[in-house]
Amino acid sequence: MTHPESRGHLLTEQVNPNSNNLDRLTALELVDLFNCEDARTLDAIAKARIPLAQAIELTGKALRQGGRLFYVGAGTSGRLGVLDAAECPPTFCTPPEMVQGIIAGGAAALVRSSEDLEDRKEDGAAAIAQRQINSTDVVVGITAGGTTPFVLGALDAAKVRGATTIYIACVPIEQASVEADIDIRLLVGPEILAGSTRLKAGTVTKMALNILSTGVMVQLGKVYGNRMVDVAVTNHKLHDRSLRILQDLTELNRLEAAQLLESSGKRVKLALLMHWTGLDKEAGARLLESYQGNLRAALNAKNLQA
Repeated sequence: MTHPESRGHLLTEQVNPNSNNLDRLTALELVDLFNCEDARTLDAIAKARIPLAQAIELTGKALRQGGRLFYVGAGTSGRLGVLDAAECPPTFCTPPEMVQGIIAGGAAALVRSSEDLEDRKEDGAAAIAQRQINSTDVVVGITAGGTTPFVLGALDAAKVRGATTIYIACVPIEQASVEADIDIRLLVGPEILAGSTRLKAGTVTKMALNILSTGVMVQLGKVYGNRMVDVAVTNHKLHDRSLRILQDLTELNRLEAAQLLESSGKRVKLALLMHWTGLDKEAGARLLESYQGNLRAALNAKNLQA
């Protein structure tokens, strides 16, 4: 594992020749430059497709066996991990402990800069110990420049505890080598504003986390087709979305869909199973549970029984 004293050689710290005259650009020229540079994020994701797919498969397997997914980062990287974790419960109705974000400096660092805390490798290790991470868990270390001590300390501690480790960085492996089960490199090049990795590096990291968490939830049976059937019905918007899902996938009108949703305890997935199989709420819930909440698998099993 490399720990260079100077970070100037890192891809994320280099000067972008395309923006040398940044302070002389018009607003429209700024927008055009950003648009051109941000296009590189798509290519970076495409080149990381294999390790991203491996990360989805390993994480899905771990979570099916009762494991948890942890994102670890500092600054922008940490905030992105916390954001992705926080969006899983309302989107996929996951328990809050299933996907968690760990950021250097804790919750306060979400709204106030605490980048100085990223230099404490021992704090990263302590965060892993505090959450009693074990061999069933997955730990994703996120560090744009690849050298953040807080993240490296967390990954080292996670490996000792037998957890699956995933490393996400925006620098090539020769600039920051790390031992992890899966190594994801998102190479978007130097930033428009030199060293400001909240820009392209942050964007491509958000894209990668979107793919990872959504891919995992698909594998866990949290969707049916491309519908969010495990949505948590916690507000008017999500209630409306739930009714539209039921209407789209059945022949029911809005009133009938609302009645079905209520009869299922506001569980869209269960409502669909009840409608398609004729099972009552309790029997449907048992069938879903026996197939780890996978609606398609439960439907296939019921059809085979018929």
